[in-house]
Parts: sequence; C-alpha cells; structure tokens
Amino acid sequence: MHNRKRTSLRAAISLAIAPLAVSIPLAHAQMTRDNGSPVGDNQNSQTAGPNGPVLLQDSHLIEKLQRFDRERIPERVVHARGTGAFGEFVPSADLSDLSVAQVFAPGTKTPVFVRFSTVMGYRGSPEQARDPRGFAIKFYTQQGNWDMVGINWPIFFIRDAIKFPDFVHANKPSAVTGVQDADLAYDFFAHTPEATNMLTHLYSNAGMPDSYRKMDGFGVHAFKFVNARGEVHYVKFHWKSQQGIHGLRPNEIEASIGKDWNLTTNDLYGAIRKGDFPKWDLYIQVLKPSELQQFDFDALDDTKEWVGVPERKVGTMVLNRVPDNYFESTEESAFAPSRLVPGIELSEDRMLQGRGFSYADTQMYRLGANFNSLPINRPVVPVRNNNQDGAMNASGRTGEVNYEPSTIAEIAQDAKYKYSNLPLSGTTQQRAIDKKQPFKQAGVFFRSLSEQDKTDLVTAMAGDLRNVRNEANRYTMLSYFNKADSGLGARLIKALNADSAKVKALSDKLSDD
Repeated sequence: MHNRKRTSLRAAISLAIAPLAVSIPLAHAQMTRDNGSPVGDNQNSQTAGPNGPVLLQDSHLIEKLQRFDRERIPERVVHARGTGAFGEFVPSADLSDLSVAQVFAPGTKTPVFVRFSTVMGYRGSPEQARDPRGFAIKFYTQQGNWDMVGINWPIFFIRDAIKFPDFVHANKPSAVTGVQDADLAYDFFAHTPEATNMLTHLYSNAGMPDSYRKMDGFGVHAFKFVNARGEVHYVKFHWKSQQGIHGLRPNEIEASIGKDWNLTTNDLYGAIRKGDFPKWDLYIQVLKPSELQQFDFDALDDTKEWVGVPERKVGTMVLNRVPDNYFESTEESAFAPSRLVPGIELSEDRMLQGRGFSYADTQMYRLGANFNSLPINRPVVPVRNNNQDGAMNASGRTGEVNYEPSTIAEIAQDAKYKYSNLPLSGTTQQRAIDKKQPFKQAGVFFRSLSEQDKTDLVTAMAGDLRNVRNEANRYTMLSYFNKADSGLGARLIKALNADSAKVKALSDKLSDD
C-alpha cells in the first residue's frame, strides 16, 4: 500500500499538512494499546486453556471493550446532524473605522472551520428536513477565536431566550411517542405570533436547500463593533453564496431522501474534493446607536430584518479541505456566540444574550470544562489565565501563582481591551418589547416570491398544517398568515378547505403593532 500522510488537527487549523516524522507503510505499522505498548494478537482473547473462560487479565481485550463502550459523547440537543469543512477568510475592506478586530485588517488571512447542520434532527437523520440550516464559523484569529454562530436565514422564530427550551421541546420528537408531531409544534407556534415571519421563510423553496454550498448564511442578531476610540456601531452579518441559492420543491423532497439522505454533505465534500471550492462573500449592515429607533419595529428583535439598511462587502470565505477525522473535527467542534474578540461584542438582543451563556454551557456539558483545549477548538495564540484542572486538562501550566493580582508573577492586562461603555437608565423589568409587529415582514417576504414559489410555499405549509389535529390552533395559524398577507391566507384556506369567515374574524382581531 502506498505511503500515507496524516494531517494533525493542530496543523489543520493552520492549514498546513504535517507528515509523520517517520513514514511507515501501514501494512507494516505496529498496532499498539493506548499506552503505546505493542499488541501481539488482536483476533483471539486470552483464555484459561483451550476451553476455559476468558481472563480478566487480558488488558488489551478489556481496554478495547472499554474504549468501544465509551465512543459516544452526548449528542447536541440541537444541530446534532452536522458537516464540517476547513477554509480561510480574507478581508477586502479596512474596517478599522468601525472595529479593532484584526480579522478585518488588510492583508490578513484567517483560517476557519465551518460547521453546517440541521437543527431538530438527530445524528444520522435525513438532511432534507424542513428545518433551518446551521451556519457556524470559527475564525482562528491572532486575537483568539471568534465564533459566528448563525443560520441560513436573517431572522429566527422567537425573540427571547427564555422561550428557547419550550420552542425546542415542541419541535423535537414527542416525549411519549418519540416522533415529531406537527400538532405539538403548532400548539407552540399558535401562541407565538412572532414566529410567523420565520415560518413563512421556512416553508419557501429556499427553506429546503439542496446543497450547503447553495445557501446564504446570517449572524441573525445585531452585534456591536467597537473601534479604537471606543465608538460603538451595531452590525448584522450576511454571507452571500457565490454559488447562488437553490432549494428543493415540495414534490422533489421524498425522491431526494430516497436517493440520498446525506445529500448536502455528499454535495459539499464532493465539490471540495474536485477542487470546486465553495465561496461566500461577507456583507455587513451598520447602524449608529442613535439610528436604532428609526424603524417601526424594535431593531434588536431577531425576528425582524433591518429593512432599507445598505449592505457593505467586507471579505470572502473559501472552504477548501474536508476534515480527516469526523469526530475530532465536526463532532468535537464547539461554537458559542460568547467566543468573541476585541472589537466585537454582544448587543442587547434578548435572544443573543441568552445564547451567549447557553451555547458555551452546553459545550462544557458535552465535552467537559476543557473543551477549548481540544485541537479543533484551540486558539492559534497562547492561552494564559488562571483557569486550571478539571477533566482532561492538559494545559501544561506551571508555577504556584494561580491567582491575580500578584507581585510574584503578573499576567499583563491592557485597558484598551475593556468592554465598551453602555449608558443605562430606568429600572429592571420583565415584560415584552414595545414594538412587536409580528406579521408585516412575513407578508413582504411572501409578496416578493415568484408565482411558482408562492404555490410551492402554500403546498409545503398546508402539508404540515393538515396534520395539526387541534382545530383552534390550526385556525389561529391561518389567521396569522392571513394577517401577514390576505393572498397567502386565501390560498391556505382553500388548500385546507377551511372556513374563510372564521379565519377573517380571527385575523381582524389581531394587531400588527
């Protein structure tokens, strides 16, 4: 067999291929145990004579079974079905007027790892699911790792993280049957009118991408850029696919699953292996803090787009390498919106604030307290702090001083990396935002579609609404879509043979303020 070269994950991050120190034909490589000692027989267990029982002292057998029993780690609660690839990001615009983040400095090239995913499906589930697609990018910058954790739409279903566990529970398989149930999902959505915009997008043909290469990505939330003068601007991120956007029509989905339910992974990896490297251009929208009030909706509501705010191209990302090891890259990669670098901060978006905690916390549960030390998550710059110990710690820290301040051993700090200042006033509260406007943008989106796309959206949406057994919830949802656009409502009423007068009466009671 010909000689092989392996890429270490550390080298993978730096996009350099590092060969083994000694190139050995695999046919003659010595098998070892985890401690490095050679294995003499991997086919037969040690026994007490030819007919006796297997011996507990067969340490190779015991270790092999122990390791096999522990191969699985907890599956992600959401985004379990994922696909990853390596690449690089190159900026095309100098953003020093907006941010001190070096990832945007002219002339830099930043290694990235991107993980695409479905949201509700388990590992191994079909990729052709009516589901948002995760679009998470880890930038290995010279200021530490920056995670941009988004999806293929610029909006989301809910605006407050306190609703997130309920949203997931309602859309995951039933706690009784273990099967996803539209009746449960729409029981939640019937009480969540803010989801109307995202649902309208989700049931469009672009809501069922036939390729990870042929979909856009978004940061969804507003983030803050902070420049060297401490000035703050609010930004939104948009990855535009150079391959264009293409999705499956409702009548194509079943046949696609039957042909290949790993469609989007095979498409992505097939293209990369052929040298047809997919590319996305990064665009940003920018607002001054004083401009947040210019809309008739809350600008920090993640169920809304920033209408009329121009986009500015700031760079391009290319994916050019398939990982050598699925588990150590795609499965062990850990993304969290709280993993930021100087010059980029979280905004006051309520959903983002909750994600800032929850994502890092779930990775700590899945992978342990030292998940950031795993090669796929490890920064390319030195990590120096007083965090220590915990399961699987291999930081190599030395010395007695594991606290700060200290005159014995000081860790330098720089005031220029402090968080930005945010003026505050008023009292603490627990209430909804003032400008909710749950339906308007859903109608704008529907009216922007071609006639064929409108027909396909209604076909897909009616297919699920038909499975909603609770009539009150079904009519509530019809009233939401009718409020968004009377044409959409009329088409759904006809498709479901519903009572139009009843839908109109419910719709007339709704407010879009």
